[in-house]
Amino acid sequence: MWDDVGYAGVGIESWWLLAPALALFAIVLAVNAARHRPGWTGSHLLTRGAVALYLAGVAHFTLFPIDYALGPRGNQSPWYEQIAPIPLLTADPASFTLNIAMLVPFGVLLPLVSTKVLDMRGVALRALAFSAAIETTQLLIYTIARSGRAVDVNDLLANTLGGLLGYFLLRTLPPLHHLALPTSPLAPAAR
Repeated sequence: MWDDVGYAGVGIESWWLLAPALALFAIVLAVNAARHRPGWTGSHLLTRGAVALYLAGVAHFTLFPIDYALGPRGNQSPWYEQIAPIPLLTADPASFTLNIAMLVPFGVLLPLVSTKVLDMRGVALRALAFSAAIETTQLLIYTIARSGRAVDVNDLLANTLGGLLGYFLLRTLPPLHHLALPTSPLAPAAR
């Protein structure tokens, strides 16, 4: 929409994309559960639903809203100024803590759905890769839409710590193993 100083902007809210995606996944869950497909009923259904909701939540909090702005009020900073490469010196304690909390579910859920045995190193590497994918997507959104999200090495560190914390919680709370998908080495039948 244009205003009196030549600003044109469009805001993309998370629910525009995530609600249809979650609805479609709910249909897939329901169809597979109705057909009694192995790994799609009972606790496995809950695990798959939790993963979908978790991923939608991460996307909601890290990528949206996307404000595409044109004109003199659009973000004019070069993309490389959105990268904060110095670890810990520029860390905001509240943001760092929230980034740790955001990947705790990742560390819990990943071993439950993985087809490979994951140790602490495997979870840490996957948490780092997931975090790097988020940061790269934020940079791409900034580059394309000039929507303001900073790419921060502190987020990579905090997210990796969160993934490890989640893995530690999973390993210390054995009752969660019944939620593992049948193909996971953590599944009760695989143990």
